[in-house]
Amino acid sequence: MKTLVALLFLGSLGLAWCCSPPPGATNIARSGEASESSVYDVSQAYNAIDGVTDTIWNHGSCAHTNKDPSPWWKVDLKEKYNVNVVVVTGRSDELMERLMGAEVRIGNSPDNNNPVCGKVTQVSDPTTIFCCNGMEGQYVSVVIPGRSERLTLCEVEVYGDLIAEEKHVCW
Repeated sequence: MKTLVALLFLGSLGLAWCCSPPPGATNIARSGEASESSVYDVSQAYNAIDGVTDTIWNHGSCAHTNKDPSPWWKVDLKEKYNVNVVVVTGRSDELMERLMGAEVRIGNSPDNNNPVCGKVTQVSDPTTIFCCNGMEGQYVSVVIPGRSERLTLCEVEVYGDLIAEEKHVCW
C-alpha cells in the first residue's frame, strides 16, 4: 500500500513538473512570427510574443482582434518542435470571460486546423498553463471556435524541443 501511495504521489509530481516551463527554459515563441484574424485599433499580433506579460489591455502590450467569427491568433515557430508547455495570458479586467472556450492548437498546418492541446475552461486567473506532452508542430494557435468574439492575448509562451531533421547523404 505504501508503494502504491508513493507511486501515485510521484506520478502527480511528474504531472505538475510537466505543466510548467523548466527553470531557464527558452520561450521559443519569442523568435516566431505572429499573425491574427484581424487587428483591433493599434494592437498587433506581435504584442502577444513581446515578452511583456502586462494583463492591462490599454497599456499597449496585448494582441487584440475585432469581433470575428471564430477569431484566431497564431505563431509560426519557423521550425518543427515537440511542444511541451504553452502558457496563455489574457487580460485581467472584467472582459476576461471573452477567452472562455479558447483552444490551443499545435501542428504543422498553417490554417489553424491542428490538433487541440487544451481549452480554456475557467477565467478566474488571466494565465492558463497547458501541458501539451510533446505535441509536434511548427504552428501554435489560439482559436475561439464557433462564436463571434474579440480575442485578446497579452502573452503566449511556448516551450519545447526542436525536432532534428534527418539528413540523407547519398554516396
